[in-house]
Amino acid sequence: MSPSEIPVIELKQVNKHFGDLHVLKDISLKVQKGEVVVIIGPSGSGKSTLCRTINRLESIDSGEILIDGVRMPEEGKELAALRSQIGMVFQSFNLFSHMTILDNMTLAPVDVLKKNRKKAREEAMQLLSRVGVGDQAKKVPAQLSGGQQQRAAIARALAMHPKAMLFDEPTSALDPEMIGEVLNVMTELAADGMTMLIVTHEMNFARRVANRVIFMDGGSIIEESDPETFFENPKTERARLFLNSIQPH
Repeated sequence: MSPSEIPVIELKQVNKHFGDLHVLKDISLKVQKGEVVVIIGPSGSGKSTLCRTINRLESIDSGEILIDGVRMPEEGKELAALRSQIGMVFQSFNLFSHMTILDNMTLAPVDVLKKNRKKAREEAMQLLSRVGVGDQAKKVPAQLSGGQQQRAAIARALAMHPKAMLFDEPTSALDPEMIGEVLNVMTELAADGMTMLIVTHEMNFARRVANRVIFMDGGSIIEESDPETFFENPKTERARLFLNSIQPH
């Protein structure tokens, strides 16, 4: 396999239990460089758990996870090194509340990538401006709206020059008017060729931005296709019922 064909993210028959609950059932999935894969499905279908296993925020019981063809180790320095190549944006913004936005941005590039502090600050300001919150750099998170905090969280992930970005329902904690500003940033990232795996309830966004839609239910991948096919002509009854349930009445 040539380097360009090696998936940035690959899961091979991944299983995960929480006690008796089998939350991920033989999940196999590839995300190629520059691809935007959106995962949708009902609550409790395993979407967020899947997202969190990719950088080992959740352990797995069996199977393999590979980043650029390298198997994700269980722990240690190798895990930290691989994990730093995958950006992650959560529902709750996970910014350090006692630090300014700029200090939130520069912490990992200086500590982990050993970047010069002045360079890290310059790059942080460029990224904050890119996501539209450059003027908020000296504030602490509580002084920003939810939408601004989430855009800052995206910029913080980008500061690590990740090979791919994981988004775990990044707009679910936001007021409706703030959702658009975060989705706009994500749409621009997709247009710039960022490899992205996105768990979301935003169906219009999924339809517009995804290269591939994955539908999960009960811990399994039930269906996988391009957005047009999935939304217009789903193959499974379960996907049809799900789409009907979320259509505005």
